[in-house]
Amino acid sequence: MSAKNKAISESLATKTVLILVALAYVSLILLLPLLSVFSEAFRHGIAAFKAAIVEPDARAAIKLTLTVAAISVPINMICGVAAAWAVTKHDFRGKNLLISLIDVPFSISPVVAGMMYLLLFGAQGWFGDWLLAHDIRIAFAVPGIVLATLVVTLPFVARELIPLMQSQGREEEEAALTLGAPGWRIFLWVTLPNIRWGLLYGVLLTNARAMGEFGAVSVISGHIRGETNTMPLQVEVLYNEYNFAAAFAVASLLAGLALVTLVVKTLLEWRHGDQLAAAGH
Repeated sequence: MSAKNKAISESLATKTVLILVALAYVSLILLLPLLSVFSEAFRHGIAAFKAAIVEPDARAAIKLTLTVAAISVPINMICGVAAAWAVTKHDFRGKNLLISLIDVPFSISPVVAGMMYLLLFGAQGWFGDWLLAHDIRIAFAVPGIVLATLVVTLPFVARELIPLMQSQGREEEEAALTLGAPGWRIFLWVTLPNIRWGLLYGVLLTNARAMGEFGAVSVISGHIRGETNTMPLQVEVLYNEYNFAAAFAVASLLAGLALVTLVVKTLLEWRHGDQLAAAGH
């Protein structure tokens, strides 16, 4: 065997080993636990699974999870696009500070995020007396859960778009501006088509995190069954009560929603691979 063929053979062997190690690691850490969740969820049959997810507290948790995601995802999508536009298309004092603030949720614990809002809007918080006097509930209510979800999902859209928009530059927007196009038309007809795939990725990530958030929501929600328990909190409550069948049923439903997000992502990559590659994914 020539030296060249030996090098190729060794490279192929190394690549094979690395692939096998990666597959074994992912299977052990992710796939096996995920399969065990679905196995436990259906251990007692489909009827028991259905009974667990249509139970009133479970239905309330599912509804609240979807409601919070439906509110927080569009807000962070709009704000993320605005932040990315400001950072990449304009020069201003404090730009680096804005970028650092966008990254703050990545570096702090979600529990801390929940505590921040509890200290602001709780009964003993800074605005607690005023909120109580005006009969406004934020902590231990849906508004507090939405705020906590907003802060932990804040970076995803902006962080997907900023590198993409920086790589695209400002030339097309500047050309449209010199031709007299107003700002909103420049965004709709020039910027948005160029960032649509990055934006969609950011929205998918934001939605997945919004539905699965536990720490921040746990602190600010108050764990009121049937009112402020989201699906992750409902799983914890059921598990702590040793109601394992119901806990795994709700957990499997939550995992299923995450898998749907993954399927959508995969389909996008399959159907629009060239455009996604151009967008940096």
